[in-house]
Amino acid sequence: MTASRAAPLLILLASAAVLGLAPILVRLADTGPAAAGMWRFAFALPWLLLLVWRPGQAAGAGGIGRPSPLMGLAALFFVLDLAFWHYSIRFTSVANATTLTNLTPVIVTAVVWLMFRERPRALFLAALALALFGAWTMSAGADGRQGSDPRLGDLFAAVTALWYAGYFLTVKVLRGRVSASRIMLWTTGLGLPLLLGVAVVLGEPLTPASTAGWLACAGLGLVHVAGQGGVAWALGRLPAALTAVTVLIQPVVAALLGWMLFAETMTAAQLGGAAALLAGVVLAQWSARVKPGPAAPLAGPENKKGAEAETSAPVP
Repeated sequence: MTASRAAPLLILLASAAVLGLAPILVRLADTGPAAAGMWRFAFALPWLLLLVWRPGQAAGAGGIGRPSPLMGLAALFFVLDLAFWHYSIRFTSVANATTLTNLTPVIVTAVVWLMFRERPRALFLAALALALFGAWTMSAGADGRQGSDPRLGDLFAAVTALWYAGYFLTVKVLRGRVSASRIMLWTTGLGLPLLLGVAVVLGEPLTPASTAGWLACAGLGLVHVAGQGGVAWALGRLPAALTAVTVLIQPVVAALLGWMLFAETMTAAQLGGAAALLAGVVLAQWSARVKPGPAAPLAGPENKKGAEAETSAPVP
């Protein structure tokens, strides 16, 4: 491995491991699922402001600026993503909730192919079938003791992949003219009141009932900044195939922590399904990488070097 790849790979590994803490912290947040997402945004905002704001810098000169309609759309997708994912964590096992959301890269690659009328390769179609089979096996193989409603939770986790794909593709369009840190700032700021509204409508408890719950919410804010931000930075500097494999340590970390903290186990069918799903994701990314041609049209001038890598989306 070259020295230029060593640092991004280490940051990617660390960031993906940090993101593996997110479902554990949601379980420990001692509040409603959507409310946990709201607090994740609330605790992340001050850190994001520090990353973006510069004293004496004009609003339009790369600083905070103003949100565009497309940023609002990205915020909406992210809110739906977190709301569905947090409820999936409530209803099913941490391992299932985290692994099933890794269908996102497959969905992103399929949408990009359809948008530009490129015929999918046979290898991609096989990878998609393998990933979907793995997702179905994970859900069907649950033993009924992995959450209050494993089937509903698995469905929410799979739907989360759709919402995150929408968020990811919207961000790809924005990246041509807006920095990643500014996108994160505005999607977080715009998403916070939306998640508050969801929590109120669903009648969730809005505030943690314990000190441990508050600490978990604060931890979610740090995960949002360090984990999400670190992966976004590394993805622009590593090849798609490498990032696709590396970010898959997140469900492994989440599953191990779920086993250690909540005594969650996976059946043999679920383990086989998880392996099939993750293998399908890797194959899909590899099939997209091997096709020669110009850079993806959605990639802007700011991130042309990382356009290929951006087809590998981390889970939220």
